[in-house]
Order: sequence, then structure tokens, then C-alpha cells
Amino acid sequence: MDAAIVDIRDAWKSYHLEEVEIPAVRGVSLAIPAGQFVAVTGASGSGKSTFLHLVGCLDRLDRGAYLFEGQPVESLSRRQLAALRNRRIGFIFQSFNLLARTTILDNVALPLSYQGVERRERRRRAAEMLERVGLSERLTHHPNQLSGGQQQRVAIARALVTRPAVLLADEPTGNLDSVTSQEIMGVLQAVNRQQSVSIILVTHENDIAAYAERQVVFRDGLIVRDVCGTAA
Repeated sequence: MDAAIVDIRDAWKSYHLEEVEIPAVRGVSLAIPAGQFVAVTGASGSGKSTFLHLVGCLDRLDRGAYLFEGQPVESLSRRQLAALRNRRIGFIFQSFNLLARTTILDNVALPLSYQGVERRERRRRAAEMLERVGLSERLTHHPNQLSGGQQQRVAIARALVTRPAVLLADEPTGNLDSVTSQEIMGVLQAVNRQQSVSIILVTHENDIAAYAERQVVFRDGLIVRDVCGTAA
């Protein structure tokens, strides 16, 4: 394993509901080496999703420090944070968030347009990613012509097309049946092992968490368990 790609130190984050302060993450420290597959678990309200948002630079710490590839995130401007998210972090969500009237090829190519990549190169890289997730024969299909598992494969390809260092997955199998969930987790394992992409996956399902090589458990905004084991 390489040095930590995600290094969060004594992180605190609270939200305010009217005049009530609700602590979501309380003094959490966690270092994740490059290339590691980590599952973050815990009950609803445990702080796991807030932690993922902090890692993904979708929210800022109240206190503490966050280094991404050794760079202090809290010192970055909004524009710099947006560039970091676009170039170095890939996102997969429970909802596939695909554009319904757009082919899956162009869905996958879309993030590259924000980087100023030329159209022909965008489509070439998108087709390459779709081939890696087993959808090379569906390039001109639209999302409504695909199954849920296939749509999530498209979402994975879209997250990877920018060649990110870290892939963040928030309940990526939440809308899928058990067989399809296993297929998607197999895809993520292959991505992790073959492309050395770090993966941080939030889930409340123990059988899904078992696919990761490391499991971090949140409770009441704290990490209460952090173990490494053999992935499924």
C-alpha cells in the first residue's frame, strides 16, 4: 500500500436545525492508503454519510484537518474544490442519476466535457469504460432501455472516466436485488484490484461490506470499529 490518499484528522461536523446543534461527526481521524477498498457502515444517523460528504469535498469540516493526496483541503477555494472533485474523485450514488434522453455513451462522456476534453476523445474514453463494465454493445441505448444493474454499471463507468484517484460509493446497491448487487460489487472489486483505485463505500448491509478489505463502523458520529480482513 502507498501513503495515505485520504487523511482526516480530528474531524468535527455539526448541523443546525433551527437553534439546535446536531453533531454528525465528532473528532474522527482516519487514514486510507492509496488502492484500498474500505466499507463504511453504521446505523442511520451514525455519521457515515456525513463522513463521505466530507471526503468527497461536498461539505467542509467545522474543525480538524483533511489532506487529500497530501494537500490540505480546507485551504482550497470553491473553484479549486470543484476541480478536485471533477478530476480526482468519482461518485456513485444509490440513484443512478443518468440523463434519460441521452445515450449511455454520452452519459459517461459528460464529466470529460467539464475538463475541456475534445469530443472524439471523450467518446473514445467513454466507450473504453463501458467496455470495462461489460456494456460495449449498448453504447447507443438510453437508460430506460437498461436494467437497474446495467444502469449502475453506466454510473460506475461515468465515475471512472475521469481517471479518479478515489471512488466514493453511497449505497450503490440500495436499489438492486441481491443477485444484481453481487454483480455490481464484483465490478467494484475488479476496478479496485485492476486499476488501483481507492474505493470508499457506504452501506448498511453487512454482506455488501464484506466485499471490502477494510471495514470502518460509525456510531453516534464516532468510529467504533476499524478492522482489516479478507474481502469476499
